[in-house]
Amino acid sequence: SWGSSSRGSYSSSSSGGTFLFFGDFGDLIVYLVIIAIICIATKKTRNRGSRNYNNIGMQNTNYNNISMETLARKQTEIENTIQASDPNFNAEELVAWSKNLFIKLQNAWTARDWQTIRSFETESLFEQHKNQLQGYIDNKQINVMDRICVNYAHLYKYRVEGDKEILTVRLNSRMADYIINEETKAVIRGDKTTERVNTYLLTFIRKNGVKTKAGTIEVNTTNCPNCGAPTQITSSGKCDYCGSVFTTGEYNWVLSNLERERA
Repeated sequence: SWGSSSRGSYSSSSSGGTFLFFGDFGDLIVYLVIIAIICIATKKTRNRGSRNYNNIGMQNTNYNNISMETLARKQTEIENTIQASDPNFNAEELVAWSKNLFIKLQNAWTARDWQTIRSFETESLFEQHKNQLQGYIDNKQINVMDRICVNYAHLYKYRVEGDKEILTVRLNSRMADYIINEETKAVIRGDKTTERVNTYLLTFIRKNGVKTKAGTIEVNTTNCPNCGAPTQITSSGKCDYCGSVFTTGEYNWVLSNLERERA
């Protein structure tokens, strides 16, 4: 290194008491030129590295912005399509409602009380989930969904098929998912600390031509959408007051399918 070189040191003369920095002036010039070259080269390298780093950051930012803009544009297109026949439809309200419903479904699953979400699912999906849940009950097990967090959700697909409108919401969530013994509460499968991140597709249906009622959708409503009476929903999805069946999408959106998106 330069620090160990004789050119980078000084010593006292034994005869005259003067200090000798270099053997001659030419050596000093060479040394200064070499130092200057190294400094310039180092500065260029650092600047070049900084530019590359900034470009990568900008590229990543632009990519993320384009991705977000694409999702927002798709949601707006779906919203405009539905609003052409249903002016009160609001994409943000529907997405917020679907987030709340998703959390409500997970809580009902953990509580093993599927009846509380009866009014939000079609008959076939309700029976499917109820049978799955009954399997845990019969085995004296509880599938716990804990620390549920919805990271994001957006309108994903929309189509009209026959007399039905079909709307899909894509939702990403994070939660702990494990199974415990009903009596001992000991963990049988999974663990309490690991949080799993998954993306789900929630498919809603309603009868073609149904209009959105003004106001925010309430996920916890227990009022019949037909007669408005506070009511308990029977296992067949009927209002116990007027007898209307409102889990078919005749009055509002109902969940017809819930599946995890494959990677």
